[in-house]
Amino acid sequence: MEFETDQLLDQAGSLWQLVVDFAGQMDILLQVAIVAVAYVAALFLSWRLEPLFEERARAIKGNAGLLRLVIALLRRLEWVFLVVFLGVALLVLRSLGWPENTGLSYTALLLVLAWLVISVLSHTVRSRALSRVIAIGVWSYVALLVLGIGSEVAALLDDAGFTVGNFRISLLLIIKTLVVLSVLLWIAFGLGNFLDNRIQRSDELTPSMRVLIGKVLKITLVVLATMIALSGLGLDLTMFTVFSGAVGVGVGFGLQKVVSNFISGIIILLDRSIKPGDTISLGETFGWIRELRARFVSVVTRDGREYLIPNEDFITREVINWSFSDELVRLDVPFGVSYDSDPHQVSALAIEAASSVARVVTARNPVCWLTGFGDSSLDFLLRFWIRDPQNGLTNVRGQVLLAVWDAFQTHGVHIPYPHREIIMKAPPTPP
Repeated sequence: MEFETDQLLDQAGSLWQLVVDFAGQMDILLQVAIVAVAYVAALFLSWRLEPLFEERARAIKGNAGLLRLVIALLRRLEWVFLVVFLGVALLVLRSLGWPENTGLSYTALLLVLAWLVISVLSHTVRSRALSRVIAIGVWSYVALLVLGIGSEVAALLDDAGFTVGNFRISLLLIIKTLVVLSVLLWIAFGLGNFLDNRIQRSDELTPSMRVLIGKVLKITLVVLATMIALSGLGLDLTMFTVFSGAVGVGVGFGLQKVVSNFISGIIILLDRSIKPGDTISLGETFGWIRELRARFVSVVTRDGREYLIPNEDFITREVINWSFSDELVRLDVPFGVSYDSDPHQVSALAIEAASSVARVVTARNPVCWLTGFGDSSLDFLLRFWIRDPQNGLTNVRGQVLLAVWDAFQTHGVHIPYPHREIIMKAPPTPP
């Protein structure tokens, strides 16, 4: 009888354990079902409400940053609803006291909330690919912390590595280096752009000096950020000696033009031969300089085309800088009149006509000279000065010629047609 009692107790304990295990599985299945239903409901609501909310959000004017943030939040409206639904479900389950373990629902709520916040904040990065990489990377790190397996994953990554000399390189060290280096470079670029914008607004510096100081400052910040990142992670900078030697050989053979353009850009900035705003002619290209870059110079022509000319061309080729030392530019307009005209009157009329054009500088009076006696006309050369060659040369020449034409028509001065004498000889008559 005692044996049967013990056997019944064992069977009852086993049955109770099965009930407990089944209840635990039911707890997990219930919470998984709650998360799935909440996600489906969030998708449905976001599909119906997102167009309405976005139409109202487009009415925000004058604050592009706020509009961008609101639109980013609306594009993730399903995650907002999912956070709300999971939060309500968690409160209801805890108020009912069943199931006892709501860890799965709580973990899902934390992960979804973290993804929502990180994805919205990363959307402020303009590059979509970079924004997605940042969001996934940060959320993965937060997920490891929430799940409590961060130390195990770190140990696993640290075990995967190899040794170079006395230094060991692991996958964990590579990831840390990339993350720290990316953050410091992002800070360096942002700080460099901020300081460069402040320098460009300074009126006490010449345009060339502003560009030079801005570029040197950016390069210094980038190099400093790289050294701080590598040193802060315990990396020995001497281990990059071989790598730097290989890079030097590569620069010597394959990157000659890149280095040449970079050095030429520094020389241009130092000798101030050209600067932003100058009007230049290089070969067949005529325009004004919009920007100086580390590798090229941006030149905008009168027809709106923007030529990116390598810096080396400004060192090795002949460049005409129309505004290097003086903004005044002299233009010549040749013309001819009939031999019946009075050359003194013609010269006076041409000077007066040129002075009437708005772009012609009257501080330096135009001059008109008789340059020769042509086959069918008296040849003149009209010279005048302008201050704004970047606004075009052909158009101001055309305006001056039209003014001269109107003056000649008013005073009866004629521009002759070429005269040609044709002699017709009769064929000899046969005897």
